[in-house]
Amino acid sequence: MRGQAIREVFTMSYVSPAIRSQFESLSIDLKNAILSRDVHLENLHDLIAVLEHIVSEGERAAQPT
Repeated sequence: MRGQAIREVFTMSYVSPAIRSQFESLSIDLKNAILSRDVHLENLHDLIAVLEHIVSEGERAAQPT
């Protein structure tokens, strides 16, 4: 890769100050699971949507194959 520019794009999750207190009330494991998804949380609806997605993934993983 000599002579080639290597670019990495890092995305970061964002939690709006408007819902920061609700976000901070969650467990550290849950906060980490949310932040690892590179989400942009502007309001309570956004937070609930990502929580529902985490729950549905957990339910699918728990189902026998």
